Amino acid sequence: MGRITNGHFMQDRSNNTMLAILISIGALILFDLMGLIIKYLSPVYSAAELSAYRNLFGLIPSTIALWMSAGWHKAGRRLSIRQWRLAVGRGVAVTFAQLMFYMSLGLMAFATATTISYSIALFTTALAVPILGERVGLARWSAVAVGFVGVILIMQPGSEAFAWHMLLPLGAAVLYAYTGVTARLIDPDVPTPLFNLYSSGVAAMGAILLAVAIGQFTPIASLHDLLFIVLMGTFGGCAVLCLVVAFRMTEPSNLAPFNYFGIPIAFVLGWLFFDETPIDTLMPGALLIVAGGLMIVHRERRLRRGPAPAP
Repeated sequence: MGRITNGHFMQDRSNNTMLAILISIGALILFDLMGLIIKYLSPVYSAAELSAYRNLFGLIPSTIALWMSAGWHKAGRRLSIRQWRLAVGRGVAVTFAQLMFYMSLGLMAFATATTISYSIALFTTALAVPILGERVGLARWSAVAVGFVGVILIMQPGSEAFAWHMLLPLGAAVLYAYTGVTARLIDPDVPTPLFNLYSSGVAAMGAILLAVAIGQFTPIASLHDLLFIVLMGTFGGCAVLCLVVAFRMTEPSNLAPFNYFGIPIAFVLGWLFFDETPIDTLMPGALLIVAGGLMIVHRERRLRRGPAPAP
């Protein structure tokens, strides 16, 4: 009976992992659809405006996830947190990360901007050293180096193909990596949705202030634009909610390799909606970014498993 019960347990766990992978891929598609709308609206609305709208809608999934958190209810639905300064800092980082990435979508081919932004995994490894005090060995530094070579091949600094706006998705990747690394500093008793609610609220206020400061907070021009803005926020909000669900169903290392599915998805969507086919720009740099990220994921999984048993 014990074996049968254990077998059912392993089967359920395997099913949960597969479902989590499918949900995370769905989140990637939703994020890319959000990016398409941002690129479409960029000629009319500034990146700061679009970021403000995105973050305002982003408060909805964080609120839903918090309300669904059993731990938060058991703790008395407490809304105050000790690390509010950290939450504010992450919110500011998200504000500028979104500003840079949304600007890049309006200035670059959709797939190119998206692919460069996938260097997040590389910057996460690099930032873990000064922020978390982690020891990064030769294998992971080699993976980071491979990924950076891929970024350089796409950006082609020093050539006629290089333009300053190529630095925007790279800067966004650095800031997004910072938010990911600092998430590990959160007190374990604080529900993740509550902390995200603080960060999302700060990001929303920051984006609104930026839009007002640069004088580009214009009224929504038409009902057509309003519909797309609502869709943009809905896609982004649902994508965040899907990721929260997926990460609660299985280990992050099981999902990480599938994050790079976003690159071919972005290429196909850019081709379908904007007739962009930047194959020459992306290859072979995109492959090296993926290779570097997967090397890091593989190394992390080996470290979690520990040394192999002696024969």
